[in-house]
Amino acid sequence: MNSSDNLLHRLKDLNEIGIALSQQRDLNSLLETILVAAMRITHADAGTLYLHEQEQRVLRFEILRNNTLDKAMGGTSGIPITFYPIQLYDDAGKPNHAMVVSHSALSGETVNIPDAYMAEGYDFSGTKKFDAKTGYRSQSFLTVPMRNHENEVIGVLQLINAQDQKSGAIIPFSRDDQQLLESLASQAAIALTNRHLIDQLEELFEAFIQLINTAIDDKSPYTGGHCARVPALTMMLAEAVNRTAQGPLKDFMMTDKDRRELKIAGLLHDCGKITTPVHVVDKATKLHTLFDRIQLLDTRFEVLKRDAEIAMLREIAAAGADVQRIEAARQNYAARAMQLDRDREFLRHCNVGSEAMSDEAQHRVRQIAAYQWRDGDGEASNFLSENEIENLTIRGGTLTAAERQIINHHIEVTIKMLESLPWPRHLKNVPEYAGGHHERMDGKGYPRGLTREQMSVQARVMGIADIFEALTAKDRPYKKGKTLTESLTILGKFKLGGHIDPDLFDVFIREKVYLDYAKQFLAPEQIDNVDLGKIPGVNLDS
Repeated sequence: MNSSDNLLHRLKDLNEIGIALSQQRDLNSLLETILVAAMRITHADAGTLYLHEQEQRVLRFEILRNNTLDKAMGGTSGIPITFYPIQLYDDAGKPNHAMVVSHSALSGETVNIPDAYMAEGYDFSGTKKFDAKTGYRSQSFLTVPMRNHENEVIGVLQLINAQDQKSGAIIPFSRDDQQLLESLASQAAIALTNRHLIDQLEELFEAFIQLINTAIDDKSPYTGGHCARVPALTMMLAEAVNRTAQGPLKDFMMTDKDRRELKIAGLLHDCGKITTPVHVVDKATKLHTLFDRIQLLDTRFEVLKRDAEIAMLREIAAAGADVQRIEAARQNYAARAMQLDRDREFLRHCNVGSEAMSDEAQHRVRQIAAYQWRDGDGEASNFLSENEIENLTIRGGTLTAAERQIINHHIEVTIKMLESLPWPRHLKNVPEYAGGHHERMDGKGYPRGLTREQMSVQARVMGIADIFEALTAKDRPYKKGKTLTESLTILGKFKLGGHIDPDLFDVFIREKVYLDYAKQFLAPEQIDNVDLGKIPGVNLDS
């Protein structure tokens, strides 16, 4: 092969290397590709890639290769480089131009040395010690700085011992070698900078997500914990589905890109709650707004008891010496005070909302509401306002229909927020995954009433994760965290009722995802011995 053909071949290699660099996503693999490619196109026997640490003002060893010594350190080798970084400045702040790599980094110049043992002006004492220790002979050096788009030196490529292709003898690096390496260093710097920029943007993006969740957490620590646990459980179940080898979901597979997309969706699945009023999110009791209004009812009961006592004293005063009338007044007061105490305890119990409310209990609330008392203005009014009646007669939980609608609205806000973002192609499914966790398999969910067939596996996974986390959560103000048996019983009923995906429920049980989650997030008293034979919907043969 003549020199012209050889150069053309090497330029072709350089072009292919440029394409490979643009496609590489892993940083370690990218750095290794750069060094190995540099050695190949220049026929170098050894080489080192350094990265510039600007804050520390050093060059850090990243990748080291030596074919003769069969030495590979850094990168994908798994062997850490133990050499100390190259200092670019001494203790007095004077630039270190004594070493070839530091001079190249500081000056931005290429250094081409035919023979290190004959060179003047540079300190090769470390190289000579390495040679003496290993028996190697470091002769020709080619050191090239890598500049980014802002003309900053971000690293240095240093190649050692160019080899003659025919004889294998060590020769100086040629002018063509230098130009090719300078071209490769430029491409490598662009690829490396792009990779760093992408990594930094992804880190920034995740930091913004955490910022949103921190804002939600600051409003409500209960919701904040939920925002952290649901993504964790989502990924646990998704990985279980990914590894399952049986059932209808055996062909489901996830790439690393798919995993990142689902993780992002999990982190953002409740971002709309940033607009939900705190007093609704954290409504611990039926009468809770900015405070628990049961305290106001306590005051009113005391007012009624005081009025009853005053009425008794007036009756006694009017009775004079009539003993029977006096005794009747006292008995009437005692009966009235006892009734008021019972009514107060009853309303306190109703206020908790820990169990389903019967028709009889709702009727009794309305009877108490009709009691008359004088307010702070001295005006006669009903004991309970219409709003208080509405709240105290909530059949289940602590939220009124209007408040439940406010809570439910968060998913619409979530979808609106996420769909407004210009998602890159590898994250385009985030709105669908995050926006579907309140849908049901039978189409009775919200906000869009989607059916199972209209939802991705990932969205269905998140739906189960959201429910199971809510059932077991021990940090909610309005309930205690349920045990595994209680939670799986409810989840099994949801499967049979068309609420959740039956195939995913089977994987959740078969792969014991619930147990892995419990060991990480539940209190010891919640982790009871689950008899799967008694859990509705469990198919032990699946």
